[in-house]
Amino acid sequence: MPLHRDSLPQLNNQTVLTDGGLETVLLFQKGFELPEFCAFPLLRDEEGRRAVAAYLDDYLAIARRHGVALLLESNTWRASPDWVARLGFKDSDTADINREAIDLLAAARASNPDVTTVISGCIGPRGDGYVPGAAMTADEAQGYHRTQVEALAGSEADLITALTLNYVEEAVGLARAAGEASMPCAISFTVETDGRLPTGQPLGEAIEQCDNLSPVRPAYYMINCAHPTHFAAVVAQGDPWTKRLGGVRANASTKSHAELDEMTTLDEGNPADLGERLGALRKDLPQLNVLGGCCGTDHRHIAAIAEACCGG
Repeated sequence: MPLHRDSLPQLNNQTVLTDGGLETVLLFQKGFELPEFCAFPLLRDEEGRRAVAAYLDDYLAIARRHGVALLLESNTWRASPDWVARLGFKDSDTADINREAIDLLAAARASNPDVTTVISGCIGPRGDGYVPGAAMTADEAQGYHRTQVEALAGSEADLITALTLNYVEEAVGLARAAGEASMPCAISFTVETDGRLPTGQPLGEAIEQCDNLSPVRPAYYMINCAHPTHFAAVVAQGDPWTKRLGGVRANASTKSHAELDEMTTLDEGNPADLGERLGALRKDLPQLNVLGGCCGTDHRHIAAIAEACCGG
């Protein structure tokens, strides 16, 4: 059963670390093939399941060392109907894949009772993570994401986190689907090097629009798949909407999305510098309770973030 769905630690002023960039670690460091950058097929392979389980151990150890909570994200960023079908699975497999991913995290939580572990069901965009492409209306997005949301709502997931959203209508649809399923959700936008969404919309405007158009507002908002240098100046202005920001999952690299798309090797950035930047950001925005990594980050980056933001 969900342990924290009704009382999320990050909403009770507790620091919650996340893992790093699961897909980039598995692809570039562990040598797994991830067709279409999808990690969920590993759930159907014993070696893949062992690799995902082993990946979690480093982050559990960091959270334990610093005495803070840990948010574990399911490897279902692309386990929505279009991507499941694209990889040759049946439509009916979507719900099972999402539940299997949560079951794996629940097993890790049960094996580590000394670490307060929040389980998040991860949902990604229907299209490309960096390019808005063929955008849906909010109603279309609500209908599209409903299958994945409902599967996660019926699992041990404590919340849903929608990562790397790049236009506001999809965010609204996801928030509506989560509200319909009585699931708390975090909406995480990605931004370009100017701190704006890939559509050009200001981040604050997108957050306010999503709040205004969602009958049940998201629990909080996040920024992910961007380096702090891309958005620090925007959030440091202290506008009212920044109070709705509850977390950051930062990229290791300072490069733009377009530059990252062209790379064939992994830019691991500077873990210590990343930690210091998130620590400085948290001084301006003390409600940033969810802190972690995205593409290019691994346990070294999360350790540096923990040192800068949690001490010890």
